[in-house]
Amino acid sequence: MTPSIIVLAVIAIFAIVIVSKGIRIVRQAQTMVVERLGRYHKTLSSGVNLIIPILDRPRDIDWRFSSMTPAGDILVRRYKTERIDLREAVYDFPSQHVITKDNVVTEINALIYYQVTDPMRAVYEIANLPDAIEKLTQTTLRNVIGEMDLDETLASRDTINTKLRAILDDATAKWGVKVNRVELQDISPPRDIKDAMEKQMRAERERRASIITAEADKRSRILEAEGIKEAEINKAEGDKQARILNAEAEATARLKVAEAEAAAIERITQSIGRSGGDPAKYLIAIRYLEALKEMVSGQNNKVIYMPYEASAVLSSLGGIREMLALGNTGDSNKPAPRQ
Repeated sequence: MTPSIIVLAVIAIFAIVIVSKGIRIVRQAQTMVVERLGRYHKTLSSGVNLIIPILDRPRDIDWRFSSMTPAGDILVRRYKTERIDLREAVYDFPSQHVITKDNVVTEINALIYYQVTDPMRAVYEIANLPDAIEKLTQTTLRNVIGEMDLDETLASRDTINTKLRAILDDATAKWGVKVNRVELQDISPPRDIKDAMEKQMRAERERRASIITAEADKRSRILEAEGIKEAEINKAEGDKQARILNAEAEATARLKVAEAEAAAIERITQSIGRSGGDPAKYLIAIRYLEALKEMVSGQNNKVIYMPYEASAVLSSLGGIREMLALGNTGDSNKPAPRQ
C-alpha cells in the first residue's frame, strides 16, 4: 500500500468517527443538554440530532434509581447520565422519624411524583436534582407534621399531602420541576402509643355501642308507650261507642215500654171509664201491689208497716175487681160473683 492510500484511509476512519460522534439519537420522552465550549448551547429533542463533536458535548448530570428489595427495603443506585427523562417519575423515600406537635416521635415514609418540565433549569439551577428533592421533601414533611397533633396527623393525610405538594411545587418551580402528587405511605407511631390508641379506640367503640343500645331501648320504650296509648285511646273510643249504643238501645227500649204502658193505660182508662170507675185509683192500686210483691219476696221474714193511705187504696181493690168483672161480662146482665 502506498503512503497516499494509508493517509486517505486514516482520514476516512477519522471522518467516520467524527460523524458518528456528531450524530446523537434521542429516544422519545428523553432529552439532552448540549454545551459548546463549556457554555449551554441547546437542548436536543427526540429523534436524530447533529452536534459538532469537538465543540459540542452533552452535559453529564447526577441521577438516581430506587427500587424495592424482596425484604421491603429501598435500594437506591446513583449514577451519571447524559439523558434526562421527561416522564413522570416517582421517588420512594426511606422512612424517617418526625416529631408531632404533642411531642410524639412518629415514623413516616412518603412517595413523591414529579416531572422535569425545563431540562436546562434542572441541570444548571441545582447541583443534584434527586437529592435536592429528597432533602426538601424530608424537611418540609417535618415542618408540616410538627404543626399537627398525632390524632390530626393520622386523620388528615389528604391535608398533609395537599400542603406538601403545594410547598414542594412552589420550591421546585425554579428547578424546572413540577411536583404532581405527594402521598404518605405509612404513619407508624411508637408501640406504646399504638397500644394506647387501640385501647382508646376500643373504649370509643364500646361507648358508641352503649349509646346505640340506649337509643334503641329508648326508641323501643317510646314505641311501646305510643302503642299502649293508642290502644287505650282505641279502647276508650270503643267503650264510648258501646256506652252510646247501649244508652241509645236503653232509651229506645224505655220508649217502647213507655209507649206500651201508655197504650195499656189508655185502654184500661177507656175500659174503667165505661164501667164508671176511677182510673187513677186503679193505677195506684196496681203500683202498690207490685211494690208489695217486691217487699215480701225473699227468704227472710219481714215486718211490713203499711202507711195509712195504703189501707184506703187496698179498700178500693174490691171495687176494682168488681169493675173488671163488669167489664168482662160486657152486654150480659149477669151480676159478677162475689168472693
